[in-house]
Amino acid sequence: MFLPRLICLCLMLIASFFNAAQASTELSPEAMLSEWYPEAQISHQQAPFVGWRVEQAGNKLRYAFLSRQFADIPAYSGKPVELLLVMDDSGTLEHSRVIEHHEPILLIGIPAIKLTEFVDQYQGIGVGERVQVGLSRRDDIHSVDGVTGATVTVMVINQTIMKAVRGAMRALTSTPASAEATETGQLVEEWQPRSWPALLDAGLVQSLILTKGEVEQAFIGTRAAAKKPLSDPDAAFMSLYFAPLRLPEIGINLLGQQQYDRLMDSLSPGDEPILVVANSDYSFRGNGFVRGGIFDRVRLWQETAEISFRDLDYQRLGNSDIAAAGFPGFGELTIFIARDRALDLHHKWQFELMVRRQFGALDSEIASFYGDYQLPAAFIKGVKADVSTSDAWLDAEEDSPVWIAVWQHKRLQILVLSIGLLILLVILFAQDWLVQRPKLLHRVRTGYLCFTLFFIGWYSLAQLSIVNVFAFLHSLVNGFQWSSFLLDPMMFILWSFVALTLLLWGRGIFCGWLCPFGALQELVNELARRFKIKQYTVPFAIHERLWALKYLILLGLFGLSLQSLAQAEQAAEVEPFKTAITLRFMREWGYVAYALSWVFISIFLRKAYCRYVCPLGAALAVPARLRLFDWLKRRKECGDPCQLCAKECEVQAIHPDGRINANECHHCLDCQITYYNERKCPPLVMKAKKRRRRELEREAGRIKITNVENTGQQGE
Repeated sequence: MFLPRLICLCLMLIASFFNAAQASTELSPEAMLSEWYPEAQISHQQAPFVGWRVEQAGNKLRYAFLSRQFADIPAYSGKPVELLLVMDDSGTLEHSRVIEHHEPILLIGIPAIKLTEFVDQYQGIGVGERVQVGLSRRDDIHSVDGVTGATVTVMVINQTIMKAVRGAMRALTSTPASAEATETGQLVEEWQPRSWPALLDAGLVQSLILTKGEVEQAFIGTRAAAKKPLSDPDAAFMSLYFAPLRLPEIGINLLGQQQYDRLMDSLSPGDEPILVVANSDYSFRGNGFVRGGIFDRVRLWQETAEISFRDLDYQRLGNSDIAAAGFPGFGELTIFIARDRALDLHHKWQFELMVRRQFGALDSEIASFYGDYQLPAAFIKGVKADVSTSDAWLDAEEDSPVWIAVWQHKRLQILVLSIGLLILLVILFAQDWLVQRPKLLHRVRTGYLCFTLFFIGWYSLAQLSIVNVFAFLHSLVNGFQWSSFLLDPMMFILWSFVALTLLLWGRGIFCGWLCPFGALQELVNELARRFKIKQYTVPFAIHERLWALKYLILLGLFGLSLQSLAQAEQAAEVEPFKTAITLRFMREWGYVAYALSWVFISIFLRKAYCRYVCPLGAALAVPARLRLFDWLKRRKECGDPCQLCAKECEVQAIHPDGRINANECHHCLDCQITYYNERKCPPLVMKAKKRRRRELEREAGRIKITNVENTGQQGE
């Protein structure tokens, strides 16, 4: 009764998506420019870059261009976001507008006005500015507000805008990055003995001194703010000192001649060692640092270039390694190495300390504090004291890939997900032991479904979708790039795990354990059973034919994707995943009604959507046919004459002849519980009866022999 109505509703929704897509129109770039500058003369140009010149009497000359010619950065969909940008001849951005994108979450889910409001924030930003998505507590870093639910996309847009504007400015000034490097002198090799206080007085060692009150002030207005006032806000939080060691005046005085020479010999050309020492209960190294990782509490900045440190860029020191007289001693001493000419000591640079404060189980806020460093001109031969670095953005290396920043930002989520997937592997490998303990297995499975729904789904928004499959297939044709798939670490890890389990177990591991919407349906059905709500079973003959429906939907979506991936993404709203999981039901009422309808049906019919409509389940069933092992055990009596497992299978994945259809199985392990249950499985029950009968016969034989022996003894 419910299924035909939902199918009709699904078709109506798809038709409405196509109508909306056909009805939507966008202004051309020329029309946008005319709207922004109604009295200006707009003309095409081919050099120094392709775009438009905007000339208006009495005003600066403006240049308009599309971002892709300078910044071809793939976003989450695997394709770049194309923007129309307008800047003046000084490199200040005046207008920005998204012309084309293929981001699923923005195509359907987040209103277009949100994206427009985001890019409008870049008005007035200069080519040499540093821009950060999210809160920044520095005056020289421009903060822009993100878009909830589209973090990865807006980070890509941020990098696209800034990279495109810098590329256009380079082309406009006809000055390649390499040609802008001004002639710089050499570091002074001569040195004289200096004590620790003398190094401080000369400005060769700089400090970053923080009180607890200053740190607390940075967290005011955030969820990590202290609930009670500090008893002593002037108490020391951290006393940190830093200095470059390559300059002999610094390095030899601090390390001594022999240790300085050993350090210099170990470095490659262009490496710059930086000494960092501190006293504090808060470790600048980080208590959670692991080998192969990146230090997430310290980094350097030089203009717009960010310099991070990995484990191979780190050397630990002790107080006995410092040779300077008057050195007070510190609790933490380290040498960080900026590699490959990333740091130029001739110009000003900054040391950043990131203070992370945890709140709740998984969330945290970060406050950054900065210390400036400028090597005194007296220690650089041939350079005046007022060396200008206003155009240093021309020499700045391009920003590191967006996916690296995303992985760093989500490292705690990555850790929790990795532990969860490892636990699932243990469950799967120990399934034969668990199924013999039904109560324990039921608790484990219910707990894991809650983890899938609340953490993987509603918290991490890592709901896999058929759209991901289409994006992957199109990337194979149009040029595969790992960076596109690395943009969302949770999805990448989950897809990698699903690919592994498809090969070993089949599609059931994802559909039965890792799909948040599937978990929602199953938990709702479990709750309904506790309240003894009547359950319905579809006759197998009808059920078997309804299986084909999801494959037909998959073929239709795939065919549509060959014509237009954007339209296929719109039609993929047949999946209620985005509404129920990604947007947490906060959407237009039609989408919410559609998603809730499937949840409501699951009260009476277990996982009806998964069984009959889900195109993702159908897509996973295709490669799952290559699985290497059959982990679900069967007996020759299964199906003939025994039908118990077929009747008890909640998703009806067992045929009447006893065969398990691996393409439809959700690996819930209920059939394996019955397989090992000697009181329930008919073949085992029969074997148990025969065994008891033989035991009774043997016991009766022993009694008879004993009676005969007793009778013989009495006769004697």
